[in-house]
Amino acid sequence: MQTRPLRRVGWRPLLAAIALGAFALGSRAADVAPPPFEDTMAQRVLACTGCHGAQGRAARDGYYPRLAGKPAGYLYQQLLSFRDGRRQYGPMNTLLAPLSDDYLQDIARHFASLDLPHPPPQAVALPPAELNRAQGLVRQGDPARGLPACQQCHGATLLGRQPGVPGLLGLPRDYLLAQLAAWRQGERRSVAPDCMADVARKLDPQDIRVMADWLASQPVPAGARPEPASPERLPMRCGVLP
Repeated sequence: MQTRPLRRVGWRPLLAAIALGAFALGSRAADVAPPPFEDTMAQRVLACTGCHGAQGRAARDGYYPRLAGKPAGYLYQQLLSFRDGRRQYGPMNTLLAPLSDDYLQDIARHFASLDLPHPPPQAVALPPAELNRAQGLVRQGDPARGLPACQQCHGATLLGRQPGVPGLLGLPRDYLLAQLAAWRQGERRSVAPDCMADVARKLDPQDIRVMADWLASQPVPAGARPEPASPERLPMRCGVLP
């Protein structure tokens, strides 16, 4: 059985077809302009929101805290602490190492300006004795141990105070536990005198647990913001505050 020979196609028509197709594709790509790059702080801090959640709302894993709406002075001091080695976390230390003081202030002001809703509180049920213990430490402190009440510094609403005291509500339980333990063990440090380290060393592990449980279970009212700066003296000296 004989087969018919394949018809040979010349190279010139083939090359012409390829060139025509490439031209058509190029023309079509040129018609679709790339999206404009917005040189804004929101664009630049996308490196932060990869861990801290969209717009700095906090990540779901419980260890990356909320940045949105915190006092700018507090955020700036934490950025400085990571850059200068007082706080240790490899990705943060590396990311901030080349940044100037002015740029860190820009980042802090950006996140502080965001007014975003908080997530629902975590459901934590404390036995009555532990509930009273937590509320007592937060609202009255423990003068016998030289412990001021949390609200004396962090505000009556526990939402922070301008210019540099952060809120305690709206934070995940795991983050609160980790940070209080880090201060107690000397793994987290601040500018001397380090008031939070002094407080944390006077707390025992049970105090830290019940306080973290209670704080994480409290709702944050809609539109809540840090309290304005107050002329009242704080109960102890803090190196990062005026």
